[in-house]
Amino acid sequence: MTFDHPYLLLTLLVIPAAVAGYVLVQRRRMRYAVRFTNLEVLAQILPRRSWRRHVPLALFLLALATLCAALTRPHVKTLVARENATVILVVDTSGSMQADDVKPTRLGAAQAAVRKFLDKVPKRMRVGLISFAGEAQVAAPPTTDHELVRQALDDLGVFDGFGYGGGTAIGDALAAAVDLAQQNAPTDGGGTIALRTPAATSRPAGTVSILFLSDGHQTRGYLQPLDGAARAKAASIPVNTIALGTPDGVLYPRIQGFDAGPIPVPPDPATLRAIAEATGGKFFATRSAAAVESAYQKLGSSLGREPGRSEVTYAFLAGAAAVLLAAGLLSALWAPRLP
Repeated sequence: MTFDHPYLLLTLLVIPAAVAGYVLVQRRRMRYAVRFTNLEVLAQILPRRSWRRHVPLALFLLALATLCAALTRPHVKTLVARENATVILVVDTSGSMQADDVKPTRLGAAQAAVRKFLDKVPKRMRVGLISFAGEAQVAAPPTTDHELVRQALDDLGVFDGFGYGGGTAIGDALAAAVDLAQQNAPTDGGGTIALRTPAATSRPAGTVSILFLSDGHQTRGYLQPLDGAARAKAASIPVNTIALGTPDGVLYPRIQGFDAGPIPVPPDPATLRAIAEATGGKFFATRSAAAVESAYQKLGSSLGREPGRSEVTYAFLAGAAAVLLAAGLLSALWAPRLP
């Protein structure tokens, strides 16, 4: 804890002074009590439990000390929202996201977790959304209107995994996220975004990060996953990765009306971990809806924030008021009354 005006802590010296005065008054009362000869009357006047009469004063002194500390404008170290913070959400929508080893489906669990993530992040944070399978597409450009991102999230579909656009292009999706973070990515869906060279290699103003979720191996695309990670590293953008799914996940697709399955669709945690380590991000391996939700919530509590100081003067004032109220109530309850 730090203080804007630490010299005002000297006001706390009134506390020992008040205690010394109180002890002096009590000693004088003791001398008077010894000289008083009518012990029966004295027993009725003095409280039976002497410790009670000290409690209201102790609470009053505690409240006074809290008020003295409040004068210094105390601050605590915490994470504070940073202006111009941007996070790019990248969600795998390849055919394997239809697997139901994570309930209700992998994509359904991811969508539910991202919704709660949007509730957690600072309101001023700019959030963008990219979906990818065999290609990467911008679903929502970076914006502080998180409701628009939710709508784009709800509209995400799953490629069938066999037609045009199927597969999993992790490297291309990473390059697209870097491009979008630098605000140079097209939003009309034309062309393959990953083929475009980032316009700048310096980190954009403010905190920029990528949150990347996938459930499978790279099966398509122009860039390898670590090549995409290299672009993020060159732009000083950390990539936080989430591997979704269980090793036993399978699909039962139908091709031209015939069952083609079962097709194993295990996740690739090793590649996603390597991406996070290469870019300075965090990695999460999730095998349930609760686990992926927890990962997003942890990231939502930290992304777009930076170490800073938060003033807690109001907390000291509220605490002092509560202690003063308690002292008054106890004093009224325990104070001796005349019959």
